[in-house]
Amino acid sequence: MQFTSFDPASLRAILPEILLLILMVLVLGFDLAWPESRKRGLGILAGLGQLVILAAMLIFSRPEGTGQSLFGGMFRHDLFTLIFRAMFLAAGAATCLISLDVRGINRQGEYYAILLAAVLGMDLMAASNDLIMLYVALETTSIALYLLAGYLRDDQRSSEAGLKYFLFGSVSSAVMLFGLSLLYGMTGKTGLHDVAAALTNFQDTMPIIGAAVMIVVGFGFKVAAVPFHFWTPDVYEGAPTPITAFISVASKAAGFSVLLRFFTAVFPIIQPQWVPLMAAIAAVTMTLGNVLAIPQRNIKRMLAYSSIAQAGYALIGFVAGQAFGLAATMYYLLMYVLTNIAAFTVVILFANLTGSEEIYDYAGLSRRSPYLAFAMLLALLSLGGIPPLAGFFAKVYVFAAAVQTPGLVWLAIVGVINAIIGLYYYLTVAKVIYVHRSEEENVAVPVPPAYAIVLAVSVVGIIVLAIGSNPWLTWATQAARPFFLPGS
Repeated sequence: MQFTSFDPASLRAILPEILLLILMVLVLGFDLAWPESRKRGLGILAGLGQLVILAAMLIFSRPEGTGQSLFGGMFRHDLFTLIFRAMFLAAGAATCLISLDVRGINRQGEYYAILLAAVLGMDLMAASNDLIMLYVALETTSIALYLLAGYLRDDQRSSEAGLKYFLFGSVSSAVMLFGLSLLYGMTGKTGLHDVAAALTNFQDTMPIIGAAVMIVVGFGFKVAAVPFHFWTPDVYEGAPTPITAFISVASKAAGFSVLLRFFTAVFPIIQPQWVPLMAAIAAVTMTLGNVLAIPQRNIKRMLAYSSIAQAGYALIGFVAGQAFGLAATMYYLLMYVLTNIAAFTVVILFANLTGSEEIYDYAGLSRRSPYLAFAMLLALLSLGGIPPLAGFFAKVYVFAAAVQTPGLVWLAIVGVINAIIGLYYYLTVAKVIYVHRSEEENVAVPVPPAYAIVLAVSVVGIIVLAIGSNPWLTWATQAARPFFLPGS
């Protein structure tokens, strides 16, 4: 790590993080100043504030060329970071807006401040180019998410979710930290590329493999990959539903951002060893997630196991490697953010009216609210990979990446089989919504304006991402290509 004289121009690279800190202070300040009757506006302030930050980032903080390393090499400012930051900010903004009518959190300034802290930590995770910064950013995110999962202190399920998330997260974090410390002990370096350069001098790769396995524990926990998925169903069911949505999309995307950068940068020397390991994890994750989702009766638990399966699909592109494989994974995550936000928005609106999260209580939703039913149907079909939606193209791209990689055709076949299995439980929910009848079909489900906007943007995004899939994939490929340039 080499520090040079401070360049004020480098502040543009961390503009989103600076603005997020300012927004956190504003939210807490208005929480103190506003009367209780106006505090619903805190969610609007936090949500719209993140959209403003997203726009400012795209205008003023775009990287040049293949990117640059800043602040002693700890911070990587490139197109890869920009794409993931956009996902985090969009997911954070949507989460704030769909929290507006959820009791217990909608008027709590500290809730929105913690959520912004989580987004800040995720931004730094995506940009981390150093072992120390990576761990600090990951813990910043994790601690915020533990608090959010257990935020409803008077709700036993939320308290249980927060505790379980904390316990599993602490153990996985400790194991990962031990792996990171082994890397430092072997190389005496903390910069990712410095570590990689030092590891090339090792003749015995067993210590490197051991460190890599420990690090996989931490990353596997973040993306909910098998066998590090045990926390997922209980946390998804017990956490406040907006936070479940946020964890399912933003936390998973953050985990993949560090997984893609870290393994591509640090472990090319043991690629023949970790590729089969990650391929096996991807196959088991897809299969277990889909099979266990079938018997679920709670919609949040079903989406939890669906989330596990989706992590398996996204891992296929990572395992395939090269620019196209990583780009396919990034496209998959972008699709997943839009799709799951749409699904959980419908879950929140339905639960606000009925107080139920049971799948069979969604009977007759198509007659109670055709708009919500259509949004949920589109989300389910996209998750299932039905053409011509974004989920179909996302699966095609990751499967194509596997087919183009020698020795991974079997993984693409496993993925196709699992996509067929997944269709069963997705279409089961769609059948309940459109075919089953209910005694309360005449009771409409109200859709507040903020929720309608989130749903509209998500639905349009799913369609646009499919229609214009090639430009989006090209953009992601441009972000991934520098990872494979000599000396990058």
